[in-house]
Amino acid sequence: MIKIPEKINIANLPTRIEKLEKLSEKLGGPNIYIKRDDQTGMETSGNKVRKLEFSVKEAIDRGCDTLITCGGIQSNHCRATAAIAAKLSLKSCLVLKGSSDEEVDGNLFLDKLLGAEIHFITPEEYKNRRMEIMKEIKSSMEEKGFKPYIIPEGASNGIGGFGYYKTMEEIIDQEKELGVHFDGIVVATGSGGTYSGLLLASKILNHSGRIYGVNVCDDEEYFKSKIHEILNESINYLNIDLSFSKDEIHIMDGYVGKGYALSRKEELEFISDFAKMEGIVVDPVYTGKAMYGLTEEIKKGSFSECKNLLFIHTGGIFGIFPGKKLFENL
Repeated sequence: MIKIPEKINIANLPTRIEKLEKLSEKLGGPNIYIKRDDQTGMETSGNKVRKLEFSVKEAIDRGCDTLITCGGIQSNHCRATAAIAAKLSLKSCLVLKGSSDEEVDGNLFLDKLLGAEIHFITPEEYKNRRMEIMKEIKSSMEEKGFKPYIIPEGASNGIGGFGYYKTMEEIIDQEKELGVHFDGIVVATGSGGTYSGLLLASKILNHSGRIYGVNVCDDEEYFKSKIHEILNESINYLNIDLSFSKDEIHIMDGYVGKGYALSRKEELEFISDFAKMEGIVVDPVYTGKAMYGLTEEIKKGSFSECKNLLFIHTGGIFGIFPGKKLFENL
């Protein structure tokens, strides 16, 4: 049996799987199920906590007392990192793409409430220098006697990927309980770690369902390269001979819209309609775009050969509040 790294236990697991009866009927395609990873915990809600369970365990094992990470101003990952740090009596430092002048709402409000030290940087700095900036903060803190541990954007690296390796194990168990097999598993892709963990586990555990990522930024080629890189990092933690081709990575490109964290009217309308239809809220940045993309692909017949599809709801509820004005005229 494959031995993966150890983790701490923070998330409320396993998360349940529900059938989206009304959406499935409306689209007339495959049966659509949803895995409620938006319910992994209140302050840590979403997919990031699963990855952080592995990242933070590694940090603790190395004797670290401070977590440094980065993300957008409404980063779910940064909020979850701040919450876990507070829970475990660690210090958190967040490098956020944005300005201190922005309204303190949603995840940013929670970051402050949870006691995180926040460093704002420009979009250009974030794109080109975020890791360098985090290393500078790490050096400064070491001079003060702290022992920092850097977690990359989204905890999307080799160790963080194991969060969704474990999720795939969970899904396989739930398939047996529900008496269904998922021909496809669909997830929003923003930094690649969730997708890489699912694909790694599906290959090792011989699950035949195809993993689909709906990219919410960048493009297909970027994510194929990024996910391939993370997969190789994860394999380095395992004592096995395993390799992946980029052809095994399936990205449903074309749903980035106006860009990361920017919304089109049709996406906002979908989020509103879906909430009224199924009583489930998806967010404009990740899950809203991904679920919108999935439904559009079903309409095009892309999943005509599939009987059952699983969409993983990776959270983002707090990120919807700063954009509430966008929904006013729908």
